Amino acid sequence: MVRPGQSIQQAVDRARPGDTIFIKPGTYRESVLITTSDLTIRGAGPDTVLTGANRSKSARRSVSTCAADGNGICVIGRASRPVADVSIRDLTLTDYRKNGLWASRTDRLSVTRVNARTNGQWGLAQEWSTRGRFRANVARDNKESGIFIANTVDREGGGLDTRGARVTGNRLVGNRIGVTLRRVRNLAVQGNRINGNCGGVFVVGDEGTPPAGDMTIRYNVVERNNRYCPGNSRLPYIQGSGIVLTGTEKTLVTRNVVRNNRGESPLSGGIVLFKSFVGAPNERNVISYNVALGNRPADLVDQQPGHNNRFINNVCLVSKPAGLCRLP
Repeated sequence: MVRPGQSIQQAVDRARPGDTIFIKPGTYRESVLITTSDLTIRGAGPDTVLTGANRSKSARRSVSTCAADGNGICVIGRASRPVADVSIRDLTLTDYRKNGLWASRTDRLSVTRVNARTNGQWGLAQEWSTRGRFRANVARDNKESGIFIANTVDREGGGLDTRGARVTGNRLVGNRIGVTLRRVRNLAVQGNRINGNCGGVFVVGDEGTPPAGDMTIRYNVVERNNRYCPGNSRLPYIQGSGIVLTGTEKTLVTRNVVRNNRGESPLSGGIVLFKSFVGAPNERNVISYNVALGNRPADLVDQQPGHNNRFINNVCLVSKPAGLCRLP
């Protein structure tokens, strides 16, 4: 049990595989580095708050790499031995200079009912990781993505097989992008509510082999993602983007409600297949049984007709090119 004024990191350092560390309500100004498998970190709900660590000179001399990099909770393994079966739940991660949660080289990481807000980069993020579960979290007002899953953040490479990662039942509001899936494969994004971001869901690939894709995006409500966010070296500015696929293959986008995403960016629209800037096409994706209404410039946008992408029984009014909609 950790109480206000006590150190969560000290409790983690003493823990053994199979232990659960309970954190009482209160504010904890620290970062936590986890390198032990089969460990549970459990707060008492949103009132258990981990926030940006004290940055005094004495603190800077003693902080872990996690804190020095500006992260809240870090779960870090090695290529030869990933950290497995760590569970983080029922707490708030806020106002970290970089990420609320940062995970690298993990397997079966579970993140449940975590409130990640106003962090300087990503709310909840992982790389080089498999079988992660992100469920029933709230990611709000983070500078970049609310939830970010990638093969790796510091180099190019083919799509990582996540072995069935899941992003389910989350609320993603006010971020640059609600969910970003970058150069990954074999996962599902299901049953999330995504609104008030610049963009809702981005599946991003490049010329790497294998390509990003082989995933399912279904039963999400993606609406009014109409904030303006400037572009970067890889993408133009983002505004009014619902679900965007760029440089991806064999992705099923089905039974989502995508409404009132409106903008004038090349990425704007309800469900958008956007040609990758590095020339990687969208191929063999299936867009089916979605309700996409009130999006501008169109409800469905395919910028690469002829690449075996299929649009099946989508309820919408306007598509580019014309003819992709089934009228309501």
